[in-house]
Amino acid sequence: MPLIARIALNRPLRRLFDYIIPEGLELTPGQRVRIPFGRQQATGLVVQVGVEPPPGITLKAVAGAMENWPALPVETFKLLSWASDYYQHPLGECLFTALPPALRRGRIAEEKKDQWWRAIDSGSTIPANAHKQKALWDWLNQRSNGAPTTDILRAGFNRAQLKALQEKQLIEIVSPARPADFNEAPELLARRPRLSEAQTSAAEQLATPDEGFSAFLLYGITGSGKTEIYLHYLKEHLGNQDQALVLVPEINLTPQTVARFQHYFGARIVVWHSALNDGERLATWLKVRNGEPVILVGTRSAALLPFTNLRTIIVDEEHDSSYKQGEGFRYSGRDLAVYRAHLNKCPVIMGSATPSLESVHNAKQAKYHLVKLEERAGNAAPPVISLLDIRSRPLEGGLSRPALNAIEQILAKGEQALVFVNRRGFAPVMMCFDCGHMVECPRCDTRLTYHRRDRAMRCHHCDYQTAATEQCPKCKSEAFKPVGQGTERTEDILATAFPDTPVVRVDRDSTQRKGSIQGILNQVNTGKPCVLVGTQMLAKGHDFPNVTLVVVVNADGGLFSVDFRAPEQLIQTLLQVSGRAGRGTKPGKVLVQTCHSDHPLLKTLCEGHYLDIADQLLKEREEGQFPPFRAMAIFRAEGDTMEKSLQALDTIKPLANTTGIETWGPLPAMIARRADKHRAQLILNARNRKKLNSLLTGICQELDQRKLPAGVKWMIDVDPQETG
Repeated sequence: MPLIARIALNRPLRRLFDYIIPEGLELTPGQRVRIPFGRQQATGLVVQVGVEPPPGITLKAVAGAMENWPALPVETFKLLSWASDYYQHPLGECLFTALPPALRRGRIAEEKKDQWWRAIDSGSTIPANAHKQKALWDWLNQRSNGAPTTDILRAGFNRAQLKALQEKQLIEIVSPARPADFNEAPELLARRPRLSEAQTSAAEQLATPDEGFSAFLLYGITGSGKTEIYLHYLKEHLGNQDQALVLVPEINLTPQTVARFQHYFGARIVVWHSALNDGERLATWLKVRNGEPVILVGTRSAALLPFTNLRTIIVDEEHDSSYKQGEGFRYSGRDLAVYRAHLNKCPVIMGSATPSLESVHNAKQAKYHLVKLEERAGNAAPPVISLLDIRSRPLEGGLSRPALNAIEQILAKGEQALVFVNRRGFAPVMMCFDCGHMVECPRCDTRLTYHRRDRAMRCHHCDYQTAATEQCPKCKSEAFKPVGQGTERTEDILATAFPDTPVVRVDRDSTQRKGSIQGILNQVNTGKPCVLVGTQMLAKGHDFPNVTLVVVVNADGGLFSVDFRAPEQLIQTLLQVSGRAGRGTKPGKVLVQTCHSDHPLLKTLCEGHYLDIADQLLKEREEGQFPPFRAMAIFRAEGDTMEKSLQALDTIKPLANTTGIETWGPLPAMIARRADKHRAQLILNARNRKKLNSLLTGICQELDQRKLPAGVKWMIDVDPQETG
C-alpha cells in the first residue's frame, strides 16, 4: 500500500489534495514538492504524510521534492496551521505566506552566488585613455579581500570594464570574504547602550530567554528610551548562535531602527519588508531558515518566517493598526508574535507609549507582565499639551493665528516645529459656491481629494484619478474652490508665512521614491530651523531632537465616529505625535486645535496619563460589550448591487443564530460603494471566543458548499481593527 501525502496549494481553496508518494521518496510536513495539477505542474507544501484517502478516487503521484528538508520547520508549521484555524483562512495561502515570492513560484531554495573580484599586479598595463578601467583597478586595489559584482556595479562601474581587466589578467575571481562574525568584532562587543536608573529598573524586570515563554508589556512614555532597553536586552541575553525578531509597524521606520541596531550588532542585522526585491527577500529568508544567528528587523509578515533558533521577540509600537493585515489573510502580526513566542518557548516584549486596550486588558488579567517606564531619557521632560479652541477663529490653511504665532516664535529661537494634518492632498473637497456641486468618485461613495501639485483629483480609496478643473463641471461657474485642509494646502500656507524657512512635507505622496524618507529625516536631523508638515507617518517612532513645538491642526475627527475603536486611536495618535516634541534638551509644547475643548477625553489628554485614559476607555468598552470583553468577527460581502450583498449576508445570519452569539446587521458599510463594489457587513459578537471560533468554522465550511449570487464574494475578518 503506497504512502499518501496531503498537500496544500497557494490557492484560495479550503480543501487539501492527496497524492501518492513514489517509492524511495521521503517527505515530511512543511516540505515543498512539485505535483501535477490539472494540465500543469504546481508547487505544493506537504501538510500530512500517511493519510487515508477518500475511497473510489484515483490519485496521481508527487513529481518530486524541491528540497530534501522542510521549508517550514515544526514551530512555523504549527503557527500557520493555528493562524489558518483562528483567522478562518485557507491553509494553503497561510502556509505560502511564509515563503518569499521566488519560492512560491517554484524557484530552487538557494541564493545566486555573487562573484567576487580582487585586483592583482600581473605586470600588464592599462591604456592611458581607459580611465574607467584604471579607476576600477584602483578601487579594487584598496580592498584587500576584493568586492562582489553587485558592489562594483553599485559603485558606478560596469561588466565590460570587469571583462577588460580580467582579459589583461589585472583582476581575478576569488572566494567571497566571510562576513565578520559576531565574536570577531570586539568594537561591537564593547558597545553597550547606557541606561538611566529608570531604564535599568525596567530592564531588570524582563525575563531571560532561558526562562521560557513570558509576555511583557513595556509601557514607556514617548522619549523614554524603549529602543535602548531592547538593545540592552539583546546585548545581555542573546547568545552568539541565537536568532531574534524585532517587529516594527511601518517600512518607513525600518531604516532608522536598522541603523541603531547595526551600530551595536553590525552584520548580524537583516531586514524584511515589502520594498525588498525578490533576490533580497530570498537571501534573508535563507539566512533565517538556515539558522544563522541573525537579528531580523521587519514588518508584520516577518512574524511568519521559518526561524529555527528564535530566542527573543520584540514588538515595537505594539498598538499600531498596521500590524493587522487588511486583505486576504487578515492576521495580526502582533498577536502571531505572541503565539509564536509561546511555541518557541521564548519571551516576547511589546513596547508602546500608548498600548492597545487589548494589551492593557491582558496586563490587568495578569496574562502580560506590565513594565512601566515613565521618565524621559536624559534630561528631557514630557511636553506640555494645551487645547486651542478654534471656534469663531479665522483659519489659514487650517491654522489659527495663535498657532502661526507659536511657530514663528519657535523658528526665531532656531528650533523646529511639526504640524500634524491627517489628510493628504491640498483639500479633501472641491465645491462650487454657486450651485453647491462637489466632485465625487464615480466608483466610490466618497469625494475626490484635490492634489494641486499634480493638478489632479484623486480617490484615496480606489486610486481613481482625473484632471482638476478651475470651473464647476456642473454649472461652469468660476466659484469652484477647495474646501478643508490637506498637507499640501498647509504646506503652501506655511511656505508663504515663513518664506525663509524650509517647509518639509511628509506623507505617502512625498515619500513614494525609494530612499526619500531617509533624505527627509537626514534634512530634519541637521537640527536647522524648519517646519515639518505630515500625516500619521510622522507620529510613529521618529526622533527629532530639535522639534520643540507640535501643532495638531484638527483633533476632532475621532470624537464622534461610529467605529468603537475611534476614541482609542485618536488618543494614541495625539499622544504619539505629541511625543515628537521636546525629545532633546529643550522643553516641548503641543497645541491641539479643536472645536470641542470641553470634551472630557481631550481634557484627560492634557494631563498626559495614558494608562488612566485607557482605564476610562476600557470601562466604556465593558459597558458596551465590545472587545476585549467580547470576541468579534465580521462577515463582509461585495457585489455589483447592494441588494445582492445584503442578500448574501442574510443567508449567513440564520447560521449564527446560537445562544451566546449576538449578530448586528447586515448593514451597508460606512463607505457602501468602493471601486464599483457594493459593500455590506454582518457583525458577530460573542462572550466565548472558542464558541465563536467553532461557529465561524462551521459557517465558512457551509459557505464553501453554497453557490452565492453571481458577482458576489464574501470574506471574514476575525478581531477586526475597523468596524466601518
